[in-house]
Amino acid sequence: MENEIIKRGRPRIFNSAEEMQEKIDNYFNSCFIIKYDDEGNIIEMKRIRPWTMSGLADALDMSRQSLINYSKDDEFFDTITRARRKIEIYNEEMIYSKEKYNGARFSLENNFGWKENKSVEHSGEITTKRLEDLI
Repeated sequence: MENEIIKRGRPRIFNSAEEMQEKIDNYFNSCFIIKYDDEGNIIEMKRIRPWTMSGLADALDMSRQSLINYSKDDEFFDTITRARRKIEIYNEEMIYSKEKYNGARFSLENNFGWKENKSVEHSGEITTKRLEDLI
């Protein structure tokens, strides 16, 4: 009894990466309407909503922060990294769409750490003036 470790906190939602991957696949597929022919072949796919980090977290019945916490667990790291990469690629592709640029940029900056680099070029001579020189 003395050496027993007591775990506290909310019980895990997922017991395995495979269980989580099934829910992740369902989320990505739910963002499309898919039409099949009589043999079960896909004949048309139409996106009905974008892939988002909040949408993924919601599909997994957790918050974005819980999703981040799960990604720190070695068992779930690769599974979550693959899902995040899909969402990141989707948002990067949306950067090229005039209508979706701002939303994609916001997601990339806030979910994936992207930064817009700005540079300023200076030309001419740099001078320093003291207050006494101006009077």
